Formats: sequence, C-alpha cells, structure tokens
Amino acid sequence: MTDTDPPLPPDDLAPRLMEVFALVGPLYRRVQRKVEQDAPIQGISVGVRGVLELLREHGPMTVPQMGRAQALSRQFVQRMVNDAAARHLVDILPNPAHQRSSLISLTDDGRAAINAVLHHEHALLRQVGGDLTDADVTTCVQVLGRMLELFDDVDVN
Repeated sequence: MTDTDPPLPPDDLAPRLMEVFALVGPLYRRVQRKVEQDAPIQGISVGVRGVLELLREHGPMTVPQMGRAQALSRQFVQRMVNDAAARHLVDILPNPAHQRSSLISLTDDGRAAINAVLHHEHALLRQVGGDLTDADVTTCVQVLGRMLELFDDVDVN
C-alpha cells in the first residue's frame, strides 16, 4: 500500500476486512493456547495475564475499569482478579474514591510474573519471519483499530 492508494469503497472494503477477521480469530486462539502452555512456569492463565498486563500499563484499577478496558464482563475479570490474589500477584485495596469498587494493584510478585511472561512472548515474536516493515505494522494496527472502533458500543456484560 502506498500513500497514493485511494480508500476502498465500502462494498470492496467489507470482504477484505472479513479476510482480516478470518486470520485474527485463529491467531488469537493459538496465541492464547501458547501463552497458557508456556505460562505454567509462572502459573498464569490468559485471563490473569490480561489483568496483570493492564495493571502494569495503567497502575491500580477497579474491576469495572479493567472489564471496560478489556471488553470483558465484570464477573470474568473478578474471577481473574480473585485467582491472581490467591497467587499473591495482586493486592485488593480500599478505594478512597468509591467504597464498593476496590482498587486492584500489582504486587512485586505480580510485576515479576508479568514481566517474565512478556519477556517470553517478545522472544517468541522475534521469531516472526519475513520482511515486515514498521509501516506494515502501523497499517495493521490502524486497520485493527478501525475495526475495533466499529464495535465500541457492543455490551460485553
């Protein structure tokens, strides 16, 4: 793709985006399985990994905030938080801004665990072959971001 390529008309764009969906679904499921296969070393499921990464990136959050950020149900996120807390990967703290929604924060063990998982994932992703450029990745992120925006209003609860 070059900067001079015209945008695709909607009737041409839709089937091309379906090609993206056809690849993203299996890729996502395979990555999930690989993370869970490799994560037993750290004892982290994909769901707990998502919670830990979110807390690593954004600092302490409530369960509802994490659910919205990940487009997951509050109940699922709460189960993942409970699992992480049982493993001493997160602390559940009083929230001065809202008594009914505790703040969840990483413990030192949680930070070490997510850093180890991310390091392992980065090592795996370094094995992606081909001649991909920064522009290729930027375009891919742009396409997936636009697709995600289309479904921002979908209720996950």
